[in-house]
Amino acid sequence: MTLEARLKSHFEASIAAKQKTLQQSLPALAQAARLMAAALRAGHKVLACGNGGSAGDAQHFAAELTGRYERERPGLPGIALTVDTSALTAIANDYSFDQVFAKQVEALGCAGDVLLAISTSGNSPNVTRAIEAAHGRQMAVVALTGRDGGRIAAMLREGDVELRSASDVTARIQEVHILFLHCLCDAIDEQLYPRN
Repeated sequence: MTLEARLKSHFEASIAAKQKTLQQSLPALAQAARLMAAALRAGHKVLACGNGGSAGDAQHFAAELTGRYERERPGLPGIALTVDTSALTAIANDYSFDQVFAKQVEALGCAGDVLLAISTSGNSPNVTRAIEAAHGRQMAVVALTGRDGGRIAAMLREGDVELRSASDVTARIQEVHILFLHCLCDAIDEQLYPRN
C-alpha cells in the first residue's frame, strides 16, 4: 500500500464511522442538545471531563461555551474538570486518581447542571465515578462513548443521554466525538441565540 493510499484509508474510515453514527445517533444528539440548552437557559452550567484526548475534548467544549463557537453571543458557563493541576494532583494524591473528577463534581456541581462525560471505551474509572457523583447531585449526564458503550452505557439513568460513536477504533471514536461536540455547540447557540 502506498503512503497516499494509507492516508486516504483514514479519511474513508472516518467518513464511514460518521455516516454510521449519524444513522444511529441523530435523535440522541438532538436530545443532548436540548438538554444542555435548557440547563444553560435556566442558569445552570456544564462540567466536562475525560482522559487524554478526551480531556482535550472536554477543554475544547468548555472553551467553545465560555468564549464562542461561530457566532457572537454572551459567554456560557462551561467548566473543564481537567485543567486545575493543583486540584487534580491533590485529589489523586490524597484519595486516588479514580476520584479526580468525582470530587470536583461534588464540589462544583449543583442540581440542574449537566456533566459531559467523555470516554472512548466507556470504562474509564474516574469518568464512571464522576457520573456517580453527578447522579448524587441530581445532575443529568451526557456521555460520549465508543465501542459497546462500556460500563457507562449501563449506568446512565432516565434523562441522561449516551452519544456513542459507531466504531471500535480509538482514533475514529475521537473523530466522531469532536463532531458530536461541534454539533452540540452549534445547536446550543441556535437554541439560545438564534439568528434572525
